[in-house]
Amino acid sequence: MEVKVKLSVLGFSFNQSKSGTYGLVMSEIGGLRRLMIVVGTPEAQSIAFRLHETTPPRPLTHDLFRTVINRFEINLQEVFIYKYDDGVFYSRLHLVQCDQSIEIESRTSDAIAIALRTNSPIYTTEDIMRKLAVTVKDSETETVEAQASMIEEIKNSNFNQYSVLSNEELEEMLKDALEIEDYELASIIRDEIRKKKEAIKHK
Repeated sequence: MEVKVKLSVLGFSFNQSKSGTYGLVMSEIGGLRRLMIVVGTPEAQSIAFRLHETTPPRPLTHDLFRTVINRFEINLQEVFIYKYDDGVFYSRLHLVQCDQSIEIESRTSDAIAIALRTNSPIYTTEDIMRKLAVTVKDSETETVEAQASMIEEIKNSNFNQYSVLSNEELEEMLKDALEIEDYELASIIRDEIRKKKEAIKHK
């Protein structure tokens, strides 16, 4: 029987080797191994929305998928990253409706984004972890540093969960942030609005 390793999403690391991509760092639950999966910017943005518990003004594709399976009372039992070949991770969604079970092939980035929205477990194989994962010395220290790095990365780089929004949407979110007195969020949104306005001036 194939040994499965349960994973959680630890954070992002900017991928310097390939523009427009990010390294999604997965942590072995109860262990010290870390697995990095390269994802594109749209998928990274979708995952970031969920990690920061931020609701976009319009449902993203992964939000739509979650709504559909919930309405039809379909349970995403697990995501399984089952293979790595030629630089690509392969994943399946294990769905259950009543007593019927079905597996659907999925891009790994999509599978993880959906799993986060449905609070579904994510697994990979022991073989993948043995061949591709790295081991850290101190789990607690590494986790705190990685999360802090992720937050700074998102705030200071061109990638953040607000860059995909229009000025109108940002203005509305700014209003909401001020109403609930979340001034840190309001500051981030103001910066994004200013960047967009400056980009328009220089066109």
